[in-house]
Amino acid sequence: MGLALLFAGQGAQKVGMGKSLHDGSPAAKALYTEANRVLGWDLAAISFEGPEAELTQTKVCQPALFVHGLALLAALREQGKLPEVKFALGLSLGEVTAYAAAGVFDFATGLKIVAERGRLMQLACEQTSGGMAAIIGEERAKVTELCLEFDIEAANFNAPGQIIISGEKSKVEAAVAAAKERGIKKAITLNVAGAYHSRLMEPARSAFAAYLETIPFAAPKFTVLTNTTGQVVSDPAAIKAALVKQVVSSVLWEDCMRASVTAGATEFWELGPGGVLAGLARRTDKAWNVKTFSEYADLSATS
Repeated sequence: MGLALLFAGQGAQKVGMGKSLHDGSPAAKALYTEANRVLGWDLAAISFEGPEAELTQTKVCQPALFVHGLALLAALREQGKLPEVKFALGLSLGEVTAYAAAGVFDFATGLKIVAERGRLMQLACEQTSGGMAAIIGEERAKVTELCLEFDIEAANFNAPGQIIISGEKSKVEAAVAAAKERGIKKAITLNVAGAYHSRLMEPARSAFAAYLETIPFAAPKFTVLTNTTGQVVSDPAAIKAALVKQVVSSVLWEDCMRASVTAGATEFWELGPGGVLAGLARRTDKAWNVKTFSEYADLSATS
């Protein structure tokens, strides 16, 4: 079995995430305890109890999703239910979680990286007026044309017919309004804090690059893929460069999934709340074997 682990991105978070893991798995509980210590604030309480408005903040939800993904991994490992992992990949923020799972850096280092990434992205959101929208049921070329016309960017290629656009709020709104005239059937403005994966995140990118400069990265223990190219990445310096670039570049998620299958992935285990990535996988290829693990009870679903 070529097992690939999938880690969720921002937007997948929900109040209550991780509580059953914390209560049922000593290994997961230890990670939440360490996270609170490393961060200096109570990540566990916000993850488990909310309020939702606080959990949704970029600087909170990014660490919360990182810890939740690795808590699921630790609990599976603790119970002897984790077969040999061959691949790890994550959507946007989830790429950092994938690198931590692969041993590129340890849990505490990864958590600090994620906390700084979230903080810088939130600052960039507050300094700009950005927006995003989903374009449903359309080819990449047509969406690229729309982006060029309205001076915005394609932020995510999530699955066939699911592309996210990003940029200045007024320009995104103009593109959504004009989409029907361009023969695009469905364009929906998203409720987000800013224009992620666009040039509006440049202040976050440059500061993040400076932050990562002194942090050592190791070679991954299994195959990892980067959102920036949709391909395998293995050199520690290349991984670091990809993480920096990813802040402002398109997330080629569909490409990552297809490339992992080409490289030998035969089964996907999504470690994160909500089954978002399993849904995208089904949209891409219904034949793919995907399981979602979100809560402690899900751990018994291993084969």
